[in-house]
Amino acid sequence: MKFETFSTADSFLQRLDPRVKLLSSLALIVVIALCTTFAAACGGLSVALLLVLAAKLELKLVIRRLLLVNGFVLFLWLTLPLTYPGTAAFTLGPLDFSREGIMLAALISIKTNGTVLVLISLLATSSVAALGQALVKLKVPAKLCLLLLFSYRYIFVIHQEYLRLVRAARLRCFKAGTNLHTYRTTGYLFGMTLVKSHHRAHRVRQAMVLRGFQGQFHSLYDSSVGKTEIGFALLMLTAVAALIGLELLSRISS
Repeated sequence: MKFETFSTADSFLQRLDPRVKLLSSLALIVVIALCTTFAAACGGLSVALLLVLAAKLELKLVIRRLLLVNGFVLFLWLTLPLTYPGTAAFTLGPLDFSREGIMLAALISIKTNGTVLVLISLLATSSVAALGQALVKLKVPAKLCLLLLFSYRYIFVIHQEYLRLVRAARLRCFKAGTNLHTYRTTGYLFGMTLVKSHHRAHRVRQAMVLRGFQGQFHSLYDSSVGKTEIGFALLMLTAVAALIGLELLSRISS
């Protein structure tokens, strides 16, 4: 699938057991999200960058995804310096840009990029099927794992159904506008997409029951935790401990 581009690269992170990557990414993301100092945030971003380099990912694709995320972060830069209380760093006409608002926007930007890079380097380097099996082995409720796998498998099918409905509407000379006919037609499109999705889900369930499905997927590629996984887990624990230490030292010194 096109959303599993990073899982096809050739590095030890792609071959690593998904359970170790899931737990490592969770620990790193929690620490990065909860840190309140620039030292810990920059440290988390540095760890994320090292993981991206270790994964041997195509930098153009990584930068493209970062640009999408930072498009939303840009709104924080446009609002926080103007709305967050504090001392004025500079004035532009009638607008005062607070120093605290600028610092907060910068901190959020660093943490956001660090979190996204951790997700790309650790989770995106495994297929969704492998992550689903890893969640099952980590004793996550089976229904949630099945929901993840089925949603990923059939969201593209539902999208194709929607595109067919849109194509049919265009063949009937439908043109979107700001009028009641457009709103009614759009509502019909979404409604028919839901109806077709429900019918397909019913047919898929019948087909799987006929093939003996009993509520559990069985993976043909069973992974195991070896020396590489243990060494990587210890390395990530060390990184997490270092980030926590940086956070505490920065708070004490300030």
